[in-house]
Amino acid sequence: MFVPLFPLPNVVLFPGQVLPLYVFEPRYRELLARVQATGEPFGIVRIVQPREGSALPFHERVSRIGTLAHLNKAVTHEDGTSSILVVGGERFRVRDFDLTHPYLSAEVTPWPLDPGPLGEAAEDATARSLLADLLRLRPDDAEAIRQAAPHDPLLVASFTAALLPLTHEQREEALAAPTLLDRLNTLLGFVPAEVKELN
Repeated sequence: MFVPLFPLPNVVLFPGQVLPLYVFEPRYRELLARVQATGEPFGIVRIVQPREGSALPFHERVSRIGTLAHLNKAVTHEDGTSSILVVGGERFRVRDFDLTHPYLSAEVTPWPLDPGPLGEAAEDATARSLLADLLRLRPDDAEAIRQAAPHDPLLVASFTAALLPLTHEQREEALAAPTLLDRLNTLLGFVPAEVKELN
């Protein structure tokens, strides 16, 4: 499948996450118009190498993995810019870039999570451990986290990935995990050691 891409510095979108974006560049206004006309998603990919000091073309400075973004809300302002909300969907791998549009586009392959060998019980237990660590890490926010935390282990992974103090590379490593259990365990591995010692 071919999708338009919205590369962003230091952003990794996970399934179920809500991401606000401000669309102001002409090429991304065109991308948004296409998405609104077709109802198709677009891809969020991370810019992995900044422009400064790089002689590489733009498409060679973005990640080869990303997440489909589904438009949830769009408000167009008088100056032609837009404030939008998107929701993360399925992750994908970039097969080849399409440079024929003003914005970056690509042929992508959906990349669903592999089935976990240990089943849902292991995913549920690991998700609960991850949430418990998050609560210990952020005690001042514990009540708000408890109220907002999802129950689905896939969404728990996305929820905690947004709230843990991770680098963008660590978030992308978690997104790239082959199974949901691997993703949860990857995130658990990033929890600071002093938090685990409180167990």
